[in-house]
Amino acid sequence: MLSRDEYLAEWSRWHGGTDPAASRLVHGWLSLAYALARALSWLPPLAATALGLLVALAAVGPAVAGGAWLIAGGLLVGLSGLLDSLDGALALAGGRASRRGYVLDSAVDRLTEAAYALALWAAGAPGWLAAVFGALCWLPDYLRARAGQAGVAETGSISVWERPTRVAMTGFTVGGAGIVAATGLDAAAGVDGGPALVVTAGAAVGALLGLVGTAQLGVSLRRALGD
Repeated sequence: MLSRDEYLAEWSRWHGGTDPAASRLVHGWLSLAYALARALSWLPPLAATALGLLVALAAVGPAVAGGAWLIAGGLLVGLSGLLDSLDGALALAGGRASRRGYVLDSAVDRLTEAAYALALWAAGAPGWLAAVFGALCWLPDYLRARAGQAGVAETGSISVWERPTRVAMTGFTVGGAGIVAATGLDAAAGVDGGPALVVTAGAAVGALLGLVGTAQLGVSLRRALGD
């Protein structure tokens, strides 16, 4: 298996030369995935990909149940994100990376992000806001893919709205709403519908980060594309 530095270099090569050290969150997330991959080197990457999708879909159930169950929903979202990074770490660090696996992993990422948006809506976010959140999860990677088809080798600099941020925002939002429901913090503060307010606020902040991140990426890709 590759060393951590070799794995990070390989990740950069598969992602258009993007330097993971440019973001502490991304660098830390990838380092955690690498540590898990070393411990689970026997696991096929495809199995981790499938399990990550199933766990993301399973997070919708606790979101529908509401109340303290939202804590479980937030934990499942975080676990699905780790599994998604684990499959890439298993493939790259174990020398099993392929173009087919790369495309499949990207497709599964978009499906899990649709599940995140659905979980936010089920937990109390307005439907239009959850849809905007989901669309802004998809848009940056769509732009990168289209730029790649136009001949851009680099995928753009790391923005504030990369995959780890999307997972963290969804997980903390849903789980935080569950903590409010379980502890009665909203009732103590004299606020009605506290969990729904937490989910709505979290989805709104996520959408704002998505707009900022997409703008950052747009500036980077515009330079790469030229006129």
